[in-house]
Amino acid sequence: MSDTPSTPERHEPYAVFRNRDFSRFLSARFIASFGQQMLTIAVGWELYERTHSYISLGLVGLSQFLPIVLLTLPSGHIADRYDRKRVILIMQLLLTFSSLGLALVSYLHADVFWVYCLLFASACARTFVWASSASLLPQLVSREEFPQAVTWSTSSFQFSAVTGPALGGLLIALTKSALIVYLFNAMAAAACFTLVWFVQTHHRALPKQKITLEALLGGFSFVFKTPIILGIMTLDLFAVLFGGATALLPVYAKDILMVGPTGLGLMESALPVGSLACALLIIHRPPMKKAGTALTGSVIVFALATIVFGLSKSFPLSLAMLFVCGFADNISVIVRHTLVQLLTPDEMRGRVSAVNSLFIGTSNELGGFESGIVAAKFGPVFSVVSGGIATIIAVIGVGWMWPEIRKYGPLVAPKKED
Repeated sequence: MSDTPSTPERHEPYAVFRNRDFSRFLSARFIASFGQQMLTIAVGWELYERTHSYISLGLVGLSQFLPIVLLTLPSGHIADRYDRKRVILIMQLLLTFSSLGLALVSYLHADVFWVYCLLFASACARTFVWASSASLLPQLVSREEFPQAVTWSTSSFQFSAVTGPALGGLLIALTKSALIVYLFNAMAAAACFTLVWFVQTHHRALPKQKITLEALLGGFSFVFKTPIILGIMTLDLFAVLFGGATALLPVYAKDILMVGPTGLGLMESALPVGSLACALLIIHRPPMKKAGTALTGSVIVFALATIVFGLSKSFPLSLAMLFVCGFADNISVIVRHTLVQLLTPDEMRGRVSAVNSLFIGTSNELGGFESGIVAAKFGPVFSVVSGGIATIIAVIGVGWMWPEIRKYGPLVAPKKED
């Protein structure tokens, strides 16, 4: 035996990019997300410009929320029973044509009814893309590389969330029209299609079977039989449901901090900037050794920052707290998404990813509704502060019911027994 002490394995934050398929897939997702972020700005601007109606903006959310409720479970079933790459390609074509349709509606000044129809179609496509993409990623990288792949994936999304709306707003300001943004998004969807086309996948679809209630609910059955997955999904659901201050940012900008639309834009950007900073830091650090502690601790930090934001009358302090919220929230996202995928067998990944997206989508929507109702009854400050307190209580409750979460060690899947 050698007396030379062993040296720890060197951490290489960019090692995963040696995998060409992952690099293509990540580039495709970034381009598609970037275009979608631009599209969101363009649709809101054009609809309000044409209708001057708050209801018209509310219908945008409704037209995109309904597909999540209606199609999330079928999308998971499809992701498990059919070729995931093919599903993504077909849906990217639908997204391309939906954006071209929005461009045509904008050019012809057609009835806004067609805008909602096209948004509904694109939301349907994105629902299927999300389930197939989330469950395909583990097939492109090794289990050791997967946590790093998730971190790069979330950082690319946060970067698109920061830069996409800025470029979309700039193009609208220069052209006085949303048409160019719709065309840009169509090209982004086509570019995503092309990149995914060249990705080599190793997913073997299960034998096709009829879509039955039992098959659709298979993801729920697996989640409820796997305590740690059920626990982290529950924790995320309550954290988003109670702890999100995003829905009330316009109220804080106008009535509490009095910083106007410019300040609102800065506050909206502070969250994704914090998330991006978190992802870049995690990428350049060795893998987490105590993932469970990081998860629960990050949610508590998120809740405390939310409480301070709710009480703050200082704009710089409020921006700092939103940055901390975004930073802490991204730790939770990385740990949760990594564990959900690593602890789920491949034949169930589509349906479990669908359940995960259903948890996230409904909690986001209901969280905004809950914040608004409480604010209307007791005021915005009470709504935000009480939400942060409720989140801390939720962390304590989840930790009591599922102690294995807090005790989870390195961010890797447990070794299978022989």
